[in-house]
Amino acid sequence: MSEKKILVIAAHPDDEVLGCGGTIAKLSSTANVQIAILGEGATSRVSAPSQADPQWVGDLQTDARNACKLMGAAKVSFEGLPDNRFDQLPLLEVVKKVESLLEELAPDTIYTHHPGDLNIDHQITFRAVLTATRPMVGCPVRDIYTFEIPSSSEWSFQRVGPAFQPNVFEDISTTMEKKIGAMECYQSEIRPFPHPRSPEALRAIGTRWGSVVGLEYSEAFELIRSVR
Repeated sequence: MSEKKILVIAAHPDDEVLGCGGTIAKLSSTANVQIAILGEGATSRVSAPSQADPQWVGDLQTDARNACKLMGAAKVSFEGLPDNRFDQLPLLEVVKKVESLLEELAPDTIYTHHPGDLNIDHQITFRAVLTATRPMVGCPVRDIYTFEIPSSSEWSFQRVGPAFQPNVFEDISTTMEKKIGAMECYQSEIRPFPHPRSPEALRAIGTRWGSVVGLEYSEAFELIRSVR
């Protein structure tokens, strides 16, 4: 049996950890897990991208590489799209980025953002992934899972797009602390409690979803499509 190939497509550095860091750490021991980050994640901190310090982007990429290594993923790549400005691009441009990743990596499974999210880049990432993975003859992708992003998904208060309705739960009881450690690689993004991106809140979220299905810790996903 050939090795399972999993691609995590995230809009920004740290989304891969917040959305499925425990699952990445768990599955990396038995599958080829790669991470693609579409946006640079930094330039929206100022009024215009030209005002941003280029070092911000470089620092986030270093953090992402460190988190990737800690979780055991094979590789992380960066597409450099403008932070929180995906809606200023033709959707086709974002789709083409995803199509190039599919052509290069041929994953059978994708994890990406849920569309019912406050962040516009998260919404467009989902749309681009769904477009690029249309189940035509030759498409390698069999399964598509979406994840929530603490501090973005719940802050939509179910008023943006469809509500996140998870129906797949990954047991991350043995990898929860790797998720926390990976998030701690992002010192510019992690926050003190009670912020949703704090270690305490991330553990609480893991406990909440774990309690739904009788586990200590779990990450929750909504299965969009599965071809068997």
